[in-house]
Amino acid sequence: MGKALRWSEKWFRRGLWLVAFVFAWFLVGLGSTIVGDLPRVEQAQGLDDFLDPQRAPQVRQDIAAAQRAARTAQDTLDQAQLRHQAATANQRAARDSFDNWLGTRQVTQRPEQDEELINRTRQLESLRQAEREALAAVETQQQAALDAQQAEQRAQDQMLALEEGARDAYVSAQRAQELRVFLYRLALTLPLLVVAGWLFAKQRKSTYWPFVWGFIFFALFAFFVELVPYLPSYGGYVRYIVGIVLTVVGGRYAIQALQRYLARQQQAEALPDRLRRQELDYDLAQTRLAKGVCPGCERGVDLKDPKNDFCPHCGMGLHNHCTACNARKSAFARYCYACGEPAARAEAVEAPGAAAAQPVAPGVAPG
Repeated sequence: MGKALRWSEKWFRRGLWLVAFVFAWFLVGLGSTIVGDLPRVEQAQGLDDFLDPQRAPQVRQDIAAAQRAARTAQDTLDQAQLRHQAATANQRAARDSFDNWLGTRQVTQRPEQDEELINRTRQLESLRQAEREALAAVETQQQAALDAQQAEQRAQDQMLALEEGARDAYVSAQRAQELRVFLYRLALTLPLLVVAGWLFAKQRKSTYWPFVWGFIFFALFAFFVELVPYLPSYGGYVRYIVGIVLTVVGGRYAIQALQRYLARQQQAEALPDRLRRQELDYDLAQTRLAKGVCPGCERGVDLKDPKNDFCPHCGMGLHNHCTACNARKSAFARYCYACGEPAARAEAVEAPGAAAAQPVAPGVAPG
């Protein structure tokens, strides 16, 4: 807390803060598991659930049949193209051979080769006919493949039309489901925030404060991490409205807290100096002094100046003199740093330069 804390107490407090964070970590893990399982209470729905139950199966069957027909036609087309390529190659090779042979015959002019010429011409014509038949088969399979593709495209267009008609209902159902899941999260998170607020207001300084703060950290995590990111967003209106509400509530609380604090400070500054110092917690006073502020009004004071025995803002006594050795010491010290004499609880703050053994009468404010 401050320099006035014992060394062991500092480490004990750090250990207790570690307990608070570890406790919060386990609570966060449990809460995340529960919140993560909340969507499972809702049955997952897809676009198919909102399609026409009578037309959709038939359209799917048409798509599947068209796809099978397209695959079959494509396979047959591939085979026909291979046969056509083979026929074309055979016809080309035979044509080249015939042209070579015909050139030789024209050179030799041998009449006994007329019969061979007729046979070669017939073979070449047969190969041309086979090529034309292979090409016709290719064209037939191309037409079949095109018909299958167009049938599939028509079925796909019908399915797209069905999906487009069901999309609005699907989106509405999704939004409703998201809202229900959010309400589940809110029903789980809101009580945690209420309990955390009560613990912060009533129990944050109790003996078991590490568990209190651990639960508070857990509740804040559950709200800002497990709830806020899942706020339904209808064009952003919900998020902005929730943000405005949280800002107004938090700002109103901060303003009221500041007003209450200022009112308490004004009431405290109106009390006699001795009563004000008696009501101050020792560790809190030492912490504020270590920060260079007045323990009473929390305004900055030059504590190193030997003339600053009183706060120039609220008049609280900051230094006095030991009743035993007359050494100047802090008015909040329990023992004199020079002689170790206990500070008298009933001694009044003395004016600068006055004798040490002249206490002010009880109930009289210091001059």
